[in-house]
Parts: sequence; C-alpha cells; structure tokens
Amino acid sequence: MSHPIARDCPLAAALAERLRASKHDLTERWLGRISERVALDVNRVFPSEELLDHVPLLIDGIADYLEEPAVEVSVDAPVVGKAMELGALRYGQGFDAYEILKEYEILGGILFTHLATEADGIPEPCPKSELLACGQRLFRAIALIQQTTTTHFLRLAADQVHEREQRLRAFNRVVSHEIKNRIGTILGASDIMHDFPDMLPDKRSTFVEIVRRNAREMKSAVENVLAVGRSGNDPRQQRNVPLRSAVQEATRQVRDAAQAGRVDIRVNPDCADLEVNAAAVELCLANYLSNAIKYADASRPQRWVDINASCEESPSGAPELVIRVRDNGLGVPLEKRENLFKRFFRAHETLTDVEGTGLGLSIVHETAESFGGRAWAEFPPQGSVFAFSLPRRRADSE
Repeated sequence: MSHPIARDCPLAAALAERLRASKHDLTERWLGRISERVALDVNRVFPSEELLDHVPLLIDGIADYLEEPAVEVSVDAPVVGKAMELGALRYGQGFDAYEILKEYEILGGILFTHLATEADGIPEPCPKSELLACGQRLFRAIALIQQTTTTHFLRLAADQVHEREQRLRAFNRVVSHEIKNRIGTILGASDIMHDFPDMLPDKRSTFVEIVRRNAREMKSAVENVLAVGRSGNDPRQQRNVPLRSAVQEATRQVRDAAQAGRVDIRVNPDCADLEVNAAAVELCLANYLSNAIKYADASRPQRWVDINASCEESPSGAPELVIRVRDNGLGVPLEKRENLFKRFFRAHETLTDVEGTGLGLSIVHETAESFGGRAWAEFPPQGSVFAFSLPRRRADSE
C-alpha cells in the first residue's frame, strides 16, 4: 500500500513541529479525558513517573510519521515499545479491549482538533490535497500504535484465559475425585446395613450418619462445581445484581447452619448499591460464611460473623471491590496459614465433629481468580478475616 509522501511540504513539517511542542499539554488533555471514562483516578491512569514521562513518545512517533511518512513505524521503534507497555498496563488495570480502542479514539480526536487549529495559523501556502494527506498520515500513525497496544493486551488476555481454563479443569478433576470417594463411602455403608438387617440400633445409627454426612458433603461439592461452571457460560455471568442482593442470598444459604450454631451474621457493606456478579459473590461469600460458622468458638457466649465491603485499589492500582468476612471464632494456627487455600487442606483437622472436604477456601480462590480478582486471609488478635476481591470495571459507580 502506497502512502502520500510529504515532498518538502511546509505544512507537514510545521504541523509535526507544533505537535511536538504541545505534546505535554496534549498528554494532560488525554489523561483527563481517560479518567472521565474509567473508575480510576487521573494519577493512576499512568501510575509511575516513568510511564507518564514516556507517554509523549507516542505523540513524538506520530509527529515523525506525519512529517516523514516514507519511514514506517517499525517494530523496534521506541514508540512501539511504549505502546506495548501501555497494553500491559491496561491489562493489569482491568480495562477491556473496547476501552483501549476508545482511549486511542480520544487521543485521535485531541490531536486532530489541535492540528486543525494550528493549521489555520500557518501562513505557508499548501495544496488542499496535501492537507488531506496530512490528515490521512495522522490517522494511520494513530492506528498503528493503537494496533500495537491492543494486540499486546489481547495476547495477555488470551494467556490468562488459557491459564484459567487449565486451572478450572484441574479443579473439576479434584472435585470429581472427591464425589467419587463420597459415593463409594455411601454405597459401602448402605451395603453393610443391607447385609446385616439385625444390626444393633447404635451401630445402625453410626452407619446412617456416615451416609447422611457424605451425602451432604457430596451435595455441597456438586453445587460448588455447578456454580463455578455457571460463571463461565450462564446468563448470570452477564446479569449483575446489587451487592446487597448477593449478600442476602449468600446469608440465606447458610441461615440454618448459623441458627444451629448460634452464630449471629452481621452485614455492613459500604458499597451496597454497587453491582456485582451474582454467581461469583454468592459462591465465595457462602463458602466463607460456612467456614466461619463451622469453626465458631463454642466457649464464647456470643458468636458472630461480620460481612464488610469496601471499594479499594488492588496492588496494581486497579479499582476493585473487596469483601471481608470477619469472625470471633477459633482463628488459624500460625503454622497452618500458608496452606489455607490449598485443596483438601483443613486448619483444624483434629475437630472430627466438623464436616468438610477442605475444598471451600480453594473454591473461593479459584472463583475469585477466574473473575480477575484474588482471595486472601488476614489474622487479627482474635478470630480471623477472610477476604476476596473482584475488579470494578468502567461502568461501575464510585
């Protein structure tokens, strides 16, 4: 494809020079417009001085191509490297591809408006065809840089999708193995009761309880698998609900267990109107609440679980919703803390009267990460705090 070449065109050289002279002011305008569209403070759009200082390189590259279109923007040009950095940054901040395209659309609009204003003040005569050629070269330069940023962003996103798929397959294999073991235990206990109809009542009660316990745990495991599967292709993934609704549903699921354990569930979400993914929040929160109820401290006259939510920044500077579940229960022994979110791990395995597969926390971890969030624990002097986060996108309100 051939491109018009500026053969000693005074307009192209003058416009390129004025573009370079105004690059810092144009960068500030760009930052302001981006921050108006995303739930991100203007100082976090480019969170480091190094990144911010390199942004004008994008405008320099556009000016160079405007002035000398015969020199294409090569893959080893500094401007390409900065465009890839921008793609990696936006990926880490939770942007989507549409927002990146819109970001460059905004940049293009700012540059076109600036050059149109500057062109009126340039005294040198210039053919109208050259004016149109300058506009075409400006558009192509922006498109090339936009393509570099978007391609790198999509490559990182594809890698993450692949990693999540692998993790989900491994998770399903583990749960399937657990269900198979539960079924085997149920069948074994049932066969014994069938083969020995004259079994003493206390012995029969023991086997009945084995059947009931394993059936309950198998039901819980199946529900967890279904919930995780729904998050990938169910309409619920696209249907957001207010946080208060998701919290109410999660607390409803554990209400009977809380009443039986005399555990008071207290809800104090600061972001109650913020919309969240119902499947993700209900699954993660229900598992945290179930754990808090199971490991309540029976020696305490008052047992409680607090649910709190807040809008914070992730370690990468991206906006996120953080939900914390705090309790005054048994806490977590120091030597057990690093393995909390591993599959089948139980911090209080000596409590034989507490049912569980050791999958609850790993399910929260897998689910939160599959949605681009994270899961962790905090350890106050008494009890424990279990938290998870989900990213807040552009459409989320502050």
